[in-house]
Amino acid sequence: MKPSSLYRRLVREAVTPYLGRFLLAGLCMVTVAASTAALAWLMDPVVSQVFVAKRADLLWPVGLAVFATFAIKGLATYGQTLIMTRVGQTVLTDLQNRLFRHLLLMDLKFFAAHRTGALVSRLTTDINMMRLAVSTALTGLGRESLSIVLLVAVMFSKDWLLASVAFIAFPATVIPISRLGRRLRKVTANTQAQTGALMTVLEQSLAGIRLVKAYRMEAYETSRAETLTHTIRTLIVKAERVKALASPLMETMGGVAVTVVIVYGGWRVIEGATTAGAFFAFITALLSAYRPMKALSNANAAVNEGIASAERLFAVLDIAPGVQEKPAAPALTVRRGEVKFENVAFSYTDDDAEVLGGVSFTAAAGKTTALVGPSGAGKTTILNLITRFYDVNSGAIAIDGVNVADVSLASLRDAIALVSQDIVLFDDTVRANIGYGRPGATDAEVEEAARAALAHEFIMELPQGYDTVVGERGQSLSGGQRQRIAIARAILKNAPVLLLDEATSALDAETERQVQAALGRLKQGRTTLVIAHRLSTVASADQIVVVDKGRIAETGDHQALIAAGGLYAHLHSLQFAGVAAD
Repeated sequence: MKPSSLYRRLVREAVTPYLGRFLLAGLCMVTVAASTAALAWLMDPVVSQVFVAKRADLLWPVGLAVFATFAIKGLATYGQTLIMTRVGQTVLTDLQNRLFRHLLLMDLKFFAAHRTGALVSRLTTDINMMRLAVSTALTGLGRESLSIVLLVAVMFSKDWLLASVAFIAFPATVIPISRLGRRLRKVTANTQAQTGALMTVLEQSLAGIRLVKAYRMEAYETSRAETLTHTIRTLIVKAERVKALASPLMETMGGVAVTVVIVYGGWRVIEGATTAGAFFAFITALLSAYRPMKALSNANAAVNEGIASAERLFAVLDIAPGVQEKPAAPALTVRRGEVKFENVAFSYTDDDAEVLGGVSFTAAAGKTTALVGPSGAGKTTILNLITRFYDVNSGAIAIDGVNVADVSLASLRDAIALVSQDIVLFDDTVRANIGYGRPGATDAEVEEAARAALAHEFIMELPQGYDTVVGERGQSLSGGQRQRIAIARAILKNAPVLLLDEATSALDAETERQVQAALGRLKQGRTTLVIAHRLSTVASADQIVVVDKGRIAETGDHQALIAAGGLYAHLHSLQFAGVAAD
């Protein structure tokens, strides 16, 4: 997208919603600019009437006029700064919330393609750069441009010929400064990309600190981070060097202009072509205009940095979720809870081979269906498709005869409780993590769910019981404790369809027996699909679906599959041969 288009969109989406406050700030800008010009204009009566003509009757009026101008300028500057700071922070907050809401609507395929650190960089660094472009840069562009216009008007009113001479040099700085802006925009985009990569490395290294230490990879991870930080340092230095070049350009051209004015203007005063007061007013206006001109070059740098960040932000906002509801999709009403796959095919990307192909089976309502098979066969993918974390390539998945793609996502996911092998706990209290299953649940309901998951006893032994903060990803708890909290969360949700993906994999034999009993109670009257590698845990399932290489290899109950002598019997014999050998 062209910079001009990006800037128009930035103004449209980040400025227009707050137009009233920007207009109020604009009024303050006009006041500041007018005060600046008034101070330059007052130099003429100060010099001509007070110092040259020695008119005592004008001493106080002119002095008070100067004081009032300074006071008005100070108050207007304060008002403008306060308003723009508040608006800038509001823009930052709204953009962050908008982007975060958008990210939460994206499907899992999006997150597989985008690094977490890069997304966090957009939520923080990029949006902050945009805030600077919207508030600081707009403030600079507005105030300084107005100041220059009014000061130039003062200069031409005092001596149009001298003003024409003075401004021959200044336009020469526009071309190189605009080129510097384009270079700065490119460097900024590269810096933001590398910052995202650094955040990813830091997040992964700290989240996987146990693995890093176990394999003694501290030096390797440090090296990765150092490479990125050095790259970022180089890019930042390059950006600052580009920005710094604007200053000597302005200083040099400004020095030329001021020198010409002093020599030529002084000669005109000596020759009587103009008065000393007019010349002092002119030189004051010129010197006053130099500062906003220099500030405009800095504002230009901020705008270009903001444009680079806006491009990255809008690139994410413009990505539509791959999984979307149909217009006016009705809510799913679960009467029985039958889950049916009809010739389902799926691949994670258009270029990938099929993960599932021609998958058809029915999970009977109120019954337990176990999915078993070798690792990578596609069992977890089947569960992910039921919840519409992804959409099928072809075929259909129906609950009670209704295609899950035809109903609202909210109602579909309200009807399903999921306990995954990848336990996710938030850095919050035990109560909040269990209550995640049903926001608004009472403390008694949370405790009842914990008891059903056999988690209440260990929770009460924690320092603050249910109010104990479990730490990031629940690291203060054991694997079994984390899984029982996740099971309690699913119990609290009380959904008609239950998905268990290795839900007891981290439990010892005794605790697993107890939790299986709790899950047995949870399964009553619910349609349950369970994945388990330990076949002993699914032998009692009403139906066992054997998945191999993305296809259904065989279906039946435990006894029938053992008798058939197929893949299930083979896997069963391998597992129990290992147990017998032990």
